[in-house]
Amino acid sequence: MNERQIAPPALAVWILSHLLPHAERDNYLGDLEEIFRNEICPSRGVKAARRWYWLELLRAPITIGDRAPSEQLVPPIRGDGPVTNTLNDLRFAVRLLARRPGFTTLAVLTLALGIGATTAIFSAVYPIVVEPLPYPHADRVLMIYEREKKNETSFVGFTTFADFVRDSKSFEALAAMGQGSATLTGGDQPALLESQRVSPTYFDVLGVHAALGRSFRAEDDIRNTPRVTILSNALWRSRFGGDSAIVGKPIVLDANQYIVIGVMPPTFENVLAPGAQLWTPLRYEVSLPWACRSCRHLRMVGRLKPDVSAAQATREMETIFQRITKDHLTDYSAIGVAMPMLQDDLTKDAKPVLYALLGAVLLVLLIACANVTNLLLARAAQRSGEFTIRAALGAERGRVVRQLLTESLLLAAIGGTVGILVAVAGVKALVALSPAGLPRLAAISVNGPVLLFALAIVTLVGVAFGLVPAIHATRADLHEGIKQGSRRTAGSSRVTRGALVISEVALAIVLLVGSGLLLRSSSRVFAVNNGFEASNLLTMQIQAGGKLSNDTLVRRFYEQVSDAVKSVPGVESMGLTNQLPMSGDYDGQGVHIQNHPSPNPADDPSPFRYSVSPGYIEAMHIKLVRGRGFTAQDKAGAPGVAIINESFAKKYWPAGEDPIGQRVSANDPVKGPWLEIVGIVGDVKQLSPSNSKSDGIYMPETQWGYANNQMSLVVRAKGDAAALAPAIRRAIWAIDKDQPIVRVATAESLIAKSEAQRRFALVLFEAFAFVALALAAAGIYGVLAGTVTERLREIGVRSALGASAGDILGMIVKQGLGLAALGAVLGLIAAFGLSHVLTSLLFGVSPLDPATYVGVTCLLGLVAFGACLVPALRAARVDPMETLRAE
Repeated sequence: MNERQIAPPALAVWILSHLLPHAERDNYLGDLEEIFRNEICPSRGVKAARRWYWLELLRAPITIGDRAPSEQLVPPIRGDGPVTNTLNDLRFAVRLLARRPGFTTLAVLTLALGIGATTAIFSAVYPIVVEPLPYPHADRVLMIYEREKKNETSFVGFTTFADFVRDSKSFEALAAMGQGSATLTGGDQPALLESQRVSPTYFDVLGVHAALGRSFRAEDDIRNTPRVTILSNALWRSRFGGDSAIVGKPIVLDANQYIVIGVMPPTFENVLAPGAQLWTPLRYEVSLPWACRSCRHLRMVGRLKPDVSAAQATREMETIFQRITKDHLTDYSAIGVAMPMLQDDLTKDAKPVLYALLGAVLLVLLIACANVTNLLLARAAQRSGEFTIRAALGAERGRVVRQLLTESLLLAAIGGTVGILVAVAGVKALVALSPAGLPRLAAISVNGPVLLFALAIVTLVGVAFGLVPAIHATRADLHEGIKQGSRRTAGSSRVTRGALVISEVALAIVLLVGSGLLLRSSSRVFAVNNGFEASNLLTMQIQAGGKLSNDTLVRRFYEQVSDAVKSVPGVESMGLTNQLPMSGDYDGQGVHIQNHPSPNPADDPSPFRYSVSPGYIEAMHIKLVRGRGFTAQDKAGAPGVAIINESFAKKYWPAGEDPIGQRVSANDPVKGPWLEIVGIVGDVKQLSPSNSKSDGIYMPETQWGYANNQMSLVVRAKGDAAALAPAIRRAIWAIDKDQPIVRVATAESLIAKSEAQRRFALVLFEAFAFVALALAAAGIYGVLAGTVTERLREIGVRSALGASAGDILGMIVKQGLGLAALGAVLGLIAAFGLSHVLTSLLFGVSPLDPATYVGVTCLLGLVAFGACLVPALRAARVDPMETLRAE
């Protein structure tokens, strides 16, 4: 093992003895002993190192002579290989952090917050945006839509799907699918399960097949053959105890016997219907009325052949579609096809939110790094004596940089370890807060790729915030540093620390503006008139199936439900509807207006179509503008009637033309049946408060073309609506215990849920903005507190020369507010440029909303003033005599 020559400690001691004021000499000698013990003699025992140090100290006056430093006494020490040096640096860093627990705790917690929050958000971004879907060659799986005139997309009809399957040559397989539900009976209570009706090739398109049993075959899709089903792995385990003999056994769904033919693997992630618990064949034929070309309620997905590109397939499908529409002009409003990749289609709505959140959390991380860098600069100022001694002992600049980077990387590693714990908790909160429509929610976790990302962040952060103090420490001039002393040399990094505070404030302003815009947007959203009174309104969905096998039985059941619910104590009024506002229900097929024929009936209006019972409009407190509501006399066999809303009336009947008495049809544009408009009601927000689509038409449920198996019950309570839920359930199950009741919620909770994506972004932005503001305030406080310490002599002189406490107070506050003001200006400029990223999440608020910018600036000013006040008060209380005596 090689030995190395070092500048003798005697030289350092001689310099210290001759150049340093006596009051500061002891501090430097203590630093010198620590360095000797940890750096120069790591292989010696503590006592041996201390003896050698004091021997050199005693010999210092007589060993300087005329000899060069390299000729002085040189102690033999352990070799300095890379591994040895790294271990020595690491030991020294551990001891330094342990000696300053307050500094270490503050730095670790700051880093843990930044790294943990960034890792948690990345855990959502990775599976949704970065990671390929969990299917073989997922980049070859495409969604297929009809493309409308305004570049919007719509689903396809079954006959169109059949034409594509027959004529297309670009796909290995094409599949159609529809959402559904099924009532599973045979247990203590009926269970309403979300299901997916699919063509037999569905699992071929995804490239995943049953783990137990088999997947669907073509013969399973033929009507009037034995019904079959495939179970999800979760349903198989929870409902059937993981019975491996389940394949071939019958189960009862909607009072019909189905044979279980397969169970999907536990790893299967059904991104197209995440909640589906079982699958059944579609069983459509082109002769069925709901399989028509204009019945666009099926989604279509396909897997490309290996040698076919998406562009080639799109051209082929466009050609096929143009030929179809040419032969069936009155059945299509679309002008082409749209074929996005499945992953792009799933994530198109989530990407803006996730990118905005990732940007926000990276700003928090930058602020955290700036804060820790400020802490390290302050500590480096306090350690200037140590760095001076290192230079006097002959330490090269690279050696000091390496030591400081080791310390910063160790600090980052500890912060990252704690940050992983923060990330795990953050992921749980993220999943709990996430809107229901967020794709791949089950894949969000702290897994291998996320941990690798965290490791990369820790390394990058450790190097980033370690370099600044390292560069400052190695710039110091040896003789100047020794002559100035530890307190006065601390001011050399003041400009850098001020710049870091300015950047913290600027980044915090960007987050505060984003949070403020979302907050004002949310307040506008929830101030929107939804068209009904949500307070004291309870909703629930009832599934009428099983033994209720025909329209007559279904309608009789709902009549009994209405009578039973009305008799429940506390019920003021009630009604039934096929689609409940704010619930995600959507029925918007075409409506034809008599005497207003369209060249293409497919272009006729498509308002929301409501099938409701008498009393629904009254129970919802929907405003009756003109005409009348529905009554018990509007029953099957009576003249058909309808009610439209104001938007529908204004759009299709010009001013001066009265819609009441006009006739519309929701079926055939030639034969009808025709319904007379008897009333006009106010608009109701169906999808969400921020969605502008509101055209609507109401028809009596008894005059609807068929009985709806799924109806939503709305109950206006005299008091607390939620408290009525158990009594209403008992009343319904007293009529038929096999009919499931699901989706029980108050109308107020439905409204909040409809804006879950905006609320999700708001909550996280507010949290990040609060953290950023706190860190920025801490940065301002830290810089000013350090400034007061460094300028104690100057403050003492000013006081001695007649400066009042108010003058000192104003001087320090002015310095802090100056930093904050400069950061605020830069932050506002950046916010002006970046706020457009949030445009898709804003409602009724401009990205350049003046009130938000003014409010954020005032808030920051107050916080900055509070951060300045404490160190300013300390400076104002400085005793000039004690300060000057100490100096």
